[in-house]
Amino acid sequence: MRWDRFFEDLEGQLASEWEAERAALDSEAERLRLSKVALRERLVQLIGGDAPGSALSLDLSDGTALRGRVTGVGADCVAILPAEGRPGAVVVPLPAIAGIGMPHHDLLRSARPAPARSALADRLTFGFVLRDLVRRRAGVAVHMSGGRVFHGTVDRAGADHLDLALHDPGAPRRSDAVTGHRIVPYASISWVRVEGTTSVL
Repeated sequence: MRWDRFFEDLEGQLASEWEAERAALDSEAERLRLSKVALRERLVQLIGGDAPGSALSLDLSDGTALRGRVTGVGADCVAILPAEGRPGAVVVPLPAIAGIGMPHHDLLRSARPAPARSALADRLTFGFVLRDLVRRRAGVAVHMSGGRVFHGTVDRAGADHLDLALHDPGAPRRSDAVTGHRIVPYASISWVRVEGTTSVL
């Protein structure tokens, strides 16, 4: 009788140690997985968060706190539909993000393993989005990391800069309405609001 109890106790201890070791291995594997997750991958998990209270708060390099929901993620930028302010989609280069506030359930959701995405989505760069705006002739507000804002239309988008025709917000780009031109390096852009659209990625 005593030996039966002894072996049952021993078996229970071994099972308990095995479970503890397996939990430790699972925890270590999860820490290793998370150490390889990039900000872009976390943002991908947040696309389409329509639930009430699921709006993110992005702190940007120009000091702006932008509230909204993620509508798309490119190779080096994120598209946001703002919760307030002027209508229009916003494109933010990832290096311009200083921090992101969100509800705890979204924070946990963003850390889950991401589903496979199309190779095309991984190639949509900030420059690609700006070149699409050239084609659309959409009015934009370019917010610089120093705090200045330029309104106009993107005439050309190069590898690392854009040409902006300056005109009043909401006005179409006509030669008589253009008040000047600027070359703007992408590295100095904090975010771009695109007038009259809710989708840019």
